[in-house]
This record gives sequence, structure tokens and C-alpha cells, in this order.
Amino acid sequence: MEQILSRQAASEAVQDHGWRYLLGSLQTSVPVGTSAQAISLAADAVAVCGDDADRHLRIDVRPDRVVFTLQSLDHATVTTRDVELARRISATAGKSGFLPEPGMGTGAPRSVQLVEIAIDALNIAGIRPFWEAVLGYTDEAGAGGADDPLVDPLWQGPAIWFQQMDRARPQRNRIHLDISVPHDEAPRRVETALAAGGRLVSAARAPAFWVLADREGNEACVTTWQGRDT
Repeated sequence: MEQILSRQAASEAVQDHGWRYLLGSLQTSVPVGTSAQAISLAADAVAVCGDDADRHLRIDVRPDRVVFTLQSLDHATVTTRDVELARRISATAGKSGFLPEPGMGTGAPRSVQLVEIAIDALNIAGIRPFWEAVLGYTDEAGAGGADDPLVDPLWQGPAIWFQQMDRARPQRNRIHLDISVPHDEAPRRVETALAAGGRLVSAARAPAFWVLADREGNEACVTTWQGRDT
């Protein structure tokens, strides 16, 4: 029977198979040499997932790599079925001589990651319909509340979520990026950002998130799944 997993359980279940837990999904990147190899690997992954592919698997095929994302569309999170499919995909990739690399492996431009845009608002219900309309976005599966995130139905753009403000803050930017990275990548990403001229605004909620800012005060958060399960 398919069961929803906690963040920690999902992360631990796939860590040794070359996957990482990101924002309610499992993700890995598999380097390849040609477009033909990428397409062949994607086809193999669909085959081993069988009938579950359509409800769980998303694939981004590039000439140099294939990025696999697993998430139950029915539950909008990771389930035991996603873990099983991740292990199957890793096994079939290995048989073809390909190695999943969720982190900064040899030649990898960066680790796997997901980006969200966070909008601070005094009246979330009042502004949410505008962003849904102007972006052509829709409700996340199983959601649809006045303050729930909005997602790209084609999975090409970052999700939008809304952060409740208790008072106006005119001297602070109202939109920031959340960069969700593997838990074992986050310290390096924060260190790199600080070395590039950023400053640490707050680490009070780390490792759930670090609040960083550029030299002019524009903020971004590096986030992980850790520190969120209760």
C-alpha cells in the first residue's frame, strides 16, 4: 500500500541510490554523452516505472544529462512508491553505465535544486488571483486554498508561494528567491554565496533555511528539508 513519507524518511530511503529530497519530491541528475543516450536512458526509466510513470515521473532530457523528478501527483509529495521507482531508475541507469549525481560530481555544473519565488503580502487572498492569472499558473495538486502555492502546470517555471506579513515593510524587498538544495550541499552553497559578496542575515532557522542578502539588501534563502519535520 502506498504511504506518504516524512521528509527525513524520504531522504534516508534514497540517499544511497543517488537521489536527494527537494520540496516534496525526489530528484537526481544523470550525466550522459549524447542526446541519443539521454533519450535512451529516459525511455528505460519510463519502462521500469511502468504504469506509474505518468503519475509519478517527470524527465528533463538534455544532450549532457537527464534530470529525473519523482513525486506522487495524487498526493503532491513523496510516497513509498516514489522511493521504489527511484531505486529502479538508479538500477537501470547503472546497468547502462550511467551514474546518478545529485551533488557536485565530476563535471556537474551544480547540484540538483528547485527554485521558488516567495512574495510577502498583507492580503494573500487579494493578490494571489493576480499572480495565478498573469503567470498562467494553477493550484498545486490537492491544494487550492487562499494562501496555497501556485505552480506552473507545465513544470517549466518556479512555484510561487506567499508569506504573510503582519505590517508593511517599505524598506525591504517584498519578493525573494528560495533555492532548495540537497541537505549536504547547503553549507557549501551558503559559503560560496558569502564569498561572492553576500552577507548572512539570519541562520536562526538553519538548516531549514539561511537568509542571505546581496550588497544592496536583496534577499534569498538557501533551504533544505532538514529542521522541518516535527
